Amino acid sequence: MSRANRQLKILDIISKNDIDTQEELVEMLKREGFEATQATISRDIKDMGIVKTLTADGRRYKYAIHQSKQTSTADKFLNMFKTAIVSIHGSGNLIVLKTVEASAGPAAELIDQLHFNEVLGVIAGVNTIFVAIDDAEHTEIVRQRLENLLESTRLY
Repeated sequence: MSRANRQLKILDIISKNDIDTQEELVEMLKREGFEATQATISRDIKDMGIVKTLTADGRRYKYAIHQSKQTSTADKFLNMFKTAIVSIHGSGNLIVLKTVEASAGPAAELIDQLHFNEVLGVIAGVNTIFVAIDDAEHTEIVRQRLENLLESTRLY
């Protein structure tokens, strides 16, 4: 798996779990099919601006994106998305995105992270992404949002 895929998965994991050690993060990545050493994860954490913050109950620490780095990390993944997408087409309640070789995973992860209400789910192959939309009437709206991302300079 690529560095970009791994880093997107790290963001996904720390947003859904209270991870407080690099070893725990390595194990979670392994369960998700990513092989990485603690040293690699340490570099990723530094590169992505991830810091430790108190959990909601104030009893432990967990990894989180540092607020000042959050925008630059989001922008990094937006740039990856813009570079990866070759075409976007909608039909019925499905949007199909074609990507350059081996880029569908990171691009699909960004779509997932956007949490569009109309999106039921996202499936990625090697160079194709399928986005299931809740109602055919919403397909064009979501397709246009994805098209607009290609022209955006910032995600937030």
